[in-house]
Amino acid sequence: MARQVVYLHLHLPRYCTSLGLGKGAFQNSKICAQTTSSSQPTTVSFSHYCSVLKNKAIVDEAEKLLKDFKPVNHNVSKHIKVIVAFNAKAIFSTAKETEEKIDMELRDLQATLVNNKEAHPFQNFTVLDTGKAHPCIIEMARR
Repeated sequence: MARQVVYLHLHLPRYCTSLGLGKGAFQNSKICAQTTSSSQPTTVSFSHYCSVLKNKAIVDEAEKLLKDFKPVNHNVSKHIKVIVAFNAKAIFSTAKETEEKIDMELRDLQATLVNNKEAHPFQNFTVLDTGKAHPCIIEMARR
């Protein structure tokens, strides 16, 4: 939660201008980092570390661990299928619920339209009609 608050209050354009950085400062630094990391060698020179460090057993152990390391591949296709099925089911059920609500509202509106068409015109209403709808009107009129 605290991390989110910090992100909300961080206004990068203002800080960039106050530090004298241009608009593309972050993009330029990213590109620079990518080019320098791709030009650096990705292999480890254990002979260099053997010449620099006094404890050669640690270097030998690190070399052995690096050679023995084999990345493990996980088959996540089953998990992805379950997630996709869950999403499809959730979307389908939400769509069904929405469709049912809309159908119910349409039926209510249709009933209201029918009631409006069958209702008496306003000019034809009498005091007795309003008294039938609200008996308190007749009670007040009698007083």
